[in-house]
Amino acid sequence: MTCTSLIWFRKDLRIEDNEALFNACKSDIVIPLFIFDKTLIEYSDIGEASHWWLEKSLEELNKQLDNKLNILSGNSYEILLSLAKKYNLNRVYWNRCYEADRIELDTKIKKNLNSKDIVTKSYNSSLLWEPWTISNKTGGFYKVFTPYFKNGCMLASSPRKPQSLKIKKNFKKIDVEDYSYSFKYFKTNKSISWSKKFSDFWKPGEKSAKLALKTFLNTEASGNYSEGRNLPAKNYVSRLSPHLHWGEISPFTVWYEAKKNMTGENKTTYLSELGWREFSYYLMYHFPNINKDNLKKNFDQFPWINDERLLSKWKKGVTGYPIVDAGMRELWDTGYMHNRSRMITSSFLVKNLLTHWKYGERWFHDCLLDADLASNSASWQWVAGTGTDAAPFFRIFNPITQSQKFDTDAEYIKKYVPELKHLPKKMIFSPWRFSKNELAAYNLELGKDYPFPIIDYEYSRKRALNAFKSFSNRNV
Repeated sequence: MTCTSLIWFRKDLRIEDNEALFNACKSDIVIPLFIFDKTLIEYSDIGEASHWWLEKSLEELNKQLDNKLNILSGNSYEILLSLAKKYNLNRVYWNRCYEADRIELDTKIKKNLNSKDIVTKSYNSSLLWEPWTISNKTGGFYKVFTPYFKNGCMLASSPRKPQSLKIKKNFKKIDVEDYSYSFKYFKTNKSISWSKKFSDFWKPGEKSAKLALKTFLNTEASGNYSEGRNLPAKNYVSRLSPHLHWGEISPFTVWYEAKKNMTGENKTTYLSELGWREFSYYLMYHFPNINKDNLKKNFDQFPWINDERLLSKWKKGVTGYPIVDAGMRELWDTGYMHNRSRMITSSFLVKNLLTHWKYGERWFHDCLLDADLASNSASWQWVAGTGTDAAPFFRIFNPITQSQKFDTDAEYIKKYVPELKHLPKKMIFSPWRFSKNELAAYNLELGKDYPFPIIDYEYSRKRALNAFKSFSNRNV
């Protein structure tokens, strides 16, 4: 008797170390499927940069599947039930996701298909430790990263080893005229020129993900990671985040390759950063509205100002603070921002401009190629001081000293804020501190070639601290 299975791809767009795919391919006929389902937050709220990446990644996966990937648009529940009936499915396989609406949907689908004697199997493809496997001594969940990682994860069972599994390519292209859209459905909505430039910096897909990991581990990047990851002008990071987000590479592969090829503090730090990704998903699992609600509820009463004019200047990278503007322009130009720059720019928005972190989270979500709901939300809550394990609100990054410390030669600033590239080091980090004549010697006029600061740093710092003090006194 012929056995027909369906493999439902989500955030696991790869062939290697893909348990759901491997097990599906044991069947006689395999229907590979991806559904663009706008009833889910993942797709209804997808950022424009992520939209671009997803389209390219699906194109690469389709090639790997001998051009047999079926891409449908619509309600996942309805589509899967329809396909189960039309093609007499015996088995349906997928890898688990951890957003609340995904969990609810998966449970509903599994219950319905099982009632029709269709076997359903789900696997872990995305996380080293699934959220429900890590608990503290009282059986509750951790709210602080260090004990979560050291006492929870590192003392738990080791992550499973990545599996090198050969698959039979017995894929079937189905008749999709009832509910399919072609690849053009996934074209981004912004001007073509905005997303087209991403191709100069990135190539989505499993092959590129594996190359990025190999390059990182076999160059000076991995040998300088512990300190070098703080230097935005240096290529000392792995740049794997968008590949990991869409599952083009297995986190198990990254974990064990890093353990094998890295040493000392560099290895410890890199594994810890993978741990932060895990912790973000852990928090999202326990706080499903992490992208909407303050994890520290007392911050619901914080006196934000939310000045739209200042927010717009922050988005455009014209704040008058060179390191902030460099970060925001890197984001717009490349769909990526170095982690040190993410901390500096987000601190500036939340604390110096007193703008609610949700405005920043939304902008990053739209512009980042690695716009992961869990990681992006958790990171913003960390900076804002509203998270369970957060930098205290009174910790305010000074954009001048931060740039002097981490962009010592101003390479990063000169790259993304070229109007300042002729300024000497003593002037480039804070050009407003110099006279009109001093700046004119380098063909720079503030207010014309580069903006004056949109807010005085010392004033904004004191204002933020006073707002926090007043807020704290009311919430004692």
